[in-house]
Formats: sequence, structure tokens, C-alpha cells
Amino acid sequence: MKKQTPIKIALQNHGREHASIYIFITVLFLMGVIFGAVVVNSLNLSQKQDLYYYLSQFFGQVSEGRFASATDMFKQSYFHNIKSVGLMWLLGISIIGLPVILILLFLKGVVVGFTVGFLVNQMQWDGFLLSIVSVLPQNLLIIPAFIIIGTISVSFSLKMIRQQFMKRANEPILQLFTKYTLAMVGISIVLLLASGFEAFASPALMKSVIDVFK
Repeated sequence: MKKQTPIKIALQNHGREHASIYIFITVLFLMGVIFGAVVVNSLNLSQKQDLYYYLSQFFGQVSEGRFASATDMFKQSYFHNIKSVGLMWLLGISIIGLPVILILLFLKGVVVGFTVGFLVNQMQWDGFLLSIVSVLPQNLLIIPAFIIIGTISVSFSLKMIRQQFMKRANEPILQLFTKYTLAMVGISIVLLLASGFEAFASPALMKSVIDVFK
């Protein structure tokens, strides 16, 4: 039998220990996605026309190659993601941050659902194809990363609550805090890849798809 590495064992233990939280966070995020898609249908015609006008302007700039430099886009994307990671980390170490973490994860799902829903609602199959190249790739990393962040933050916040109100002095909070912080640093490194793809690959993919629409 092949011997399991310490990292694999640690990941398996983490998954078993936090399985219920992972399921809850994932369902909450998916509810946000569904809610975001439903919101698109609740917009009136004027609101949809206004949004589509600005979207068309953006597509025109992309088609002509008039968008921000890849470096600027990378910095902006990564800074946005890091702010979210930092906020989740801060909320995780606070007693009152637990409900805010859940709200932020729900809203992140709403944004994804609204973006894809609006593109499909206004452009049908063209919008679906555009969402695949402009929204899906980086979110294949971003969404799991934030589900992991949310789970770790909720778990740490619950441990802090137990420490404060149930006086479980045997729980090594300092050791847990170190692992919690290192996990956030690891996720931040993974998000570098997502921001890199969004900045350097997505514009070219969007331009090629938009040129096909013409």
C-alpha cells in the first residue's frame, strides 16, 4: 500500500472535520448565484437597456483593443481579491464577524449569477459563450478559493466563540491562529494565478469572441 504523505493526511482530516461547513458554504454560494440570476429577470426594460448600453460600449473598446494594460488589470484584480481575503481573515478573528462572512459569500455568488445571467439574458448563446471565456476561467480558481476561505474563517470564528463563552482553555488558539493565517497566505498565492489569467488571457479571449459576433 502506498504511504500517504503528511500533507495528504492533513487535507483529508481537514475535509472530514469541516465537511458540514463546506456543504453549508457551497449551498449558500449557489443560492447567491441563483438569486443573482433571478434579479436579472426582475429588472425593468429601461434598466436592462441602460446596462446593455454600457456593456456595448465596453465591448466596443475591447474589440478595438482599447482597454487598460494587462499589468494595470492584474494589479487591480489582485488588489480586489486580496482586500476580500484580508476582510475575511479579519472577520474570522472577530466574535461578531461570522454573519458578515456568510453575507459576503452570498453576495459574491450574487455577483457571479447576475453577470452570467445578464449576458445570457441580453445576448442569448453569444452571451453564454462570452461568459465562458470572460467569467468562468478565473472563477474556476476564485470560487473554490473563497469557499475554502469562508470555511476556514467560519471554523476559526466558531472556535473563538467557544473559547470566549465556553472557556475551553485546552484549545491551542495561538497554534490555530498561525495555521489560519498561513492558510490565508496560501489562498492569496493561488489567487495570483486567477488574477494573472483575468488580466493577460481574458481580454484576448473576449476580443476573439466579440470579433466572431460581428
